[in-house]
Amino acid sequence: MPQPDHICAYPVPDPATLDDDLQVVFQKCIDKLGLVPNVLSTYSMRPQRLRNFLTLYNEIMFSESGLSKLEREMVAVVVSSANRCYYCLVAHGQAVRALSGDPQLGEMMAMNYRVAPLDARQRAMLDFAWKLTTTPFDVGEADRQALHDVGLSAEDVFDLSETVAFYNFSNRMATALDMMPNPEYHAMDRAPE
Repeated sequence: MPQPDHICAYPVPDPATLDDDLQVVFQKCIDKLGLVPNVLSTYSMRPQRLRNFLTLYNEIMFSESGLSKLEREMVAVVVSSANRCYYCLVAHGQAVRALSGDPQLGEMMAMNYRVAPLDARQRAMLDFAWKLTTTPFDVGEADRQALHDVGLSAEDVFDLSETVAFYNFSNRMATALDMMPNPEYHAMDRAPE
């Protein structure tokens, strides 16, 4: 049974009507991914917010960091699992599969990251992400120390915290606007290389 056939709960602009800079972004997505992620199509309702979203996303996910791209995607999936965000579970679960080369890892992250065979650093990072998402009022010095104990620097803890916060924000937008993941994500990177 296919998922609902819409990008989000509201009509989105025709990409041809967007400003040239955003049309360039959409074309880069098509060239690189074969699709325009529905989150970008949804954000095109508010073009300046789309620009702001892209700037923040690119900074958090691609800038120099002690956290790998895979670790950041794993955090995105664990946060989305805690929030039950369908869009982000599908989209970032696919990214985990692609980056890890492991079709099962994305599923473990989505369903219950605790069953995944993770190293101590990744386990501590994901425990922190889960706690900061589900009970942020309980986060304290012991949680930060647990991250330092597995080798995260102050800058790494900053990057981890910002990644968790960004995906909590993104999850709420996706849920509130009933964003659907691009159907293509479901089949991508399922078979082992």
